[in-house]
Amino acid sequence: MTTTATTPPGTAKRRSSGGGSLGRYLLVRFLLIFPTVFILVTMVFLIMRTTGDPITAALGGRLPADQLQERIREAGYDRPLLVQYLEYLGQVFTGNFGTTLTDRQQVTDVLFRYGGATLELAFYALIVAFLVGIPLGMLAAAVRDRWGDAILRVFAILCYATPVFFAGLLLKLVFSVGLGVLPVAGRASVRVELALGRIDNPTGIYLIDAFRTGNPNIIGDVLLHAILPGIALGLLTAGVFLRLVRTNVIGTLAMPYVDAARSRGIREIRLVRTHAYKPALIPIITVIGLQIAMLLGGAVLTETTFEWQGLGFQLARYLSARDFVAVQGIVALLAVIVALTNFVVDVIAALIDPRVRY
Repeated sequence: MTTTATTPPGTAKRRSSGGGSLGRYLLVRFLLIFPTVFILVTMVFLIMRTTGDPITAALGGRLPADQLQERIREAGYDRPLLVQYLEYLGQVFTGNFGTTLTDRQQVTDVLFRYGGATLELAFYALIVAFLVGIPLGMLAAAVRDRWGDAILRVFAILCYATPVFFAGLLLKLVFSVGLGVLPVAGRASVRVELALGRIDNPTGIYLIDAFRTGNPNIIGDVLLHAILPGIALGLLTAGVFLRLVRTNVIGTLAMPYVDAARSRGIREIRLVRTHAYKPALIPIITVIGLQIAMLLGGAVLTETTFEWQGLGFQLARYLSARDFVAVQGIVALLAVIVALTNFVVDVIAALIDPRVRY
């Protein structure tokens, strides 16, 4: 007598459709990068063209009419919009973002020169967000529904509701103007910038270049200049992390295995520290991609407030000059960074949490 093993219908359906496959999930997430970047680049192109051709927008009133028309003809902005759009897409896919209209630089040169500063600022802001948001979120969960929890929740709301430029101005008034303990603006002092400019093959990320010099005074100067911008931008994300960690830790504390530990007399703060915080960190990883987009958006105002010479600072400058070619290139790069960051975050989340699948 033989027996035939049966497979549950749900399992067979998942296997036949490929659902739950890590490889399929990652492939889909990777392929989504291309339509995301394409849509963003298209939107920026069309929005920039709503006020006319870039030459007139940037140089109108500065050049005689005949020279202006000659520049428009040479750049090809007198052709149909569809032709310009298709040519622009072709240039973007080959890594050619054109030449800025106001200072005649290659956009790719601008991206390489100032991109490191923006990435460095985002790195400092993430450190602040982790150091502030996660511990305070755990503390709020440990003292939930008490006055300490209420204060921390109000603090979280203030963090992500306060405009980043306003937070930056307050920090400058208190720590730079009032107390005089931190630099008011810039990425480093003039002396240090000159020293960093003399090293071979600088990365554009001042902290890395400062460590390459081996001079503790240069390293300290770079870190001092990074404190206020990092805090101003990092608090924006710290508030989100605080609320997210608090909510997930409270949910974990209601699990049966935590109740069993509580019945043995283990204190609440120890339960949070030993049982609840690790599961609560998984949602943090899944939202980091969204927070990177928020940080890059906030970097425009932060860099302008602190005169931090990065892509955000240059984007604001080119926007005021109506240099749409430069704006398109910078926004396209930021779109690629956000899309790639989201993909990396999705990979990490799928590896540490088997429930994350299509």
